[in-house]
Amino acid sequence: MKLIVGLGNPGKEYLNTRHNVGFMYLDYIFDNKFVFNKRFNAMEYIFSKNGEKIIVIKPYTFMNFSGDAVIKYVNYYKIDISSVLVIQDDLDMPVGKIKLLYNHGDGGHNGIKSIVNSLNGKAFLRLKIGISKSSDIDTKDFVLGIFNNDELEKVKNSFKKLSSFIDDFIDFKNRDLLISKYNSKL
Repeated sequence: MKLIVGLGNPGKEYLNTRHNVGFMYLDYIFDNKFVFNKRFNAMEYIFSKNGEKIIVIKPYTFMNFSGDAVIKYVNYYKIDISSVLVIQDDLDMPVGKIKLLYNHGDGGHNGIKSIVNSLNGKAFLRLKIGISKSSDIDTKDFVLGIFNNDELEKVKNSFKKLSSFIDDFIDFKNRDLLISKYNSKL
């Protein structure tokens, strides 16, 4: 069983904001397949591939409390944290740049910090999508700001490059090969 988590904030006011790139990527891949699960406070899509259950979620706990929803899924379905993938934004990478990491610190990202604290560990896979911090704007205002057209085009291009990533994540048995494939490709 695998758990795929896209990070973001719920509500129309956060649509297409930089912090919501995790939600945006999952919407790109799983167009309109999500339903709200009140018990876990998340939008979810559950399917099977090759006999394995795959749970895809967008926590509706707001970014800083993402771990609250993630731990509910992990505990309820008894998911090993090494089978968790989190898709997040990254301020320190150029817009649209991709990096795949396993077992790394939170890097100052409050959503990741919440997940690490809730899981009591960091041994999960992270797909980081760059949003490139502007030094002129307060960090909070920047991440909650909307992508400009050029940035949005770069992000959408990275989504196209990642169109088969979820399938590869599900199918690859060797995490290091998956990381190598995507970090060298992108």
